[in-house]
Amino acid sequence: MKSSIRRTLSATAVAGGTAALMMAGLAGASAHVGADPNKTAANSYALVTFGIPHGCDTSGTTKVAISLPEELNDAQPTVNPNWTVEKVTETLAEPKKLDDGTTITKRTSQIVYTAKAPLDPHLRDALVLSVKLPDAAGKTIYFPTLQTCETGQTDWSEIAKEGQDPHDLKAPAPSVTITAADTAGDHHAAEAVSTEQAAAVTDDGSQARSWAGLIAGIAGLGLGGAAFFRSRSAKPAVAKADTK
Repeated sequence: MKSSIRRTLSATAVAGGTAALMMAGLAGASAHVGADPNKTAANSYALVTFGIPHGCDTSGTTKVAISLPEELNDAQPTVNPNWTVEKVTETLAEPKKLDDGTTITKRTSQIVYTAKAPLDPHLRDALVLSVKLPDAAGKTIYFPTLQTCETGQTDWSEIAKEGQDPHDLKAPAPSVTITAADTAGDHHAAEAVSTEQAAAVTDDGSQARSWAGLIAGIAGLGLGGAAFFRSRSAKPAVAKADTK
């Protein structure tokens, strides 16, 4: 009876595990090319990871062209050993004045990754860009991405219209929603970390010196006490010699 119950439970567990794997496979197959930033604060420097979860149906990915939103002037692509990468620039219709007072006439419009070998459609990869997010809290910026495969391509560039559910889109553009600026800022945060580290080193050094001083003081007291007792024991002997 017990063995029968064990077999039934085992069969149920296997069936449940298989169903879970099938669901995971379906979820992976329907996944979109998306943008995952490590920061979203306005005016901050963020690393935006673009996940390539699958190919075009059963065809491997050969190229990924990521278009930068107009709010960005440049992006620094991270090296990926499986891909070559290049920047595509465009000439602006009118010169653009930056916050620091300088003026630019060109901007980086696209980052293009080309696979050294087609990415298996059943495998995923990640492409990372370093960007400075604009001072636009509450705004969503879009990165239309063209995924080219050995056969066919997918243009991830759909943007939800007002009142439309983004989840209803078949090929939504990767996006990042900007949040309120960090009052401390990246630079100040780095300075705070450095100050903390310096303080920690200083504290450790002062503690070490304090312990060394305490040990030296105890040793000095010990030597002084020994000398005191030697002198006390020596004085009576001298007195006895004088009385004779």
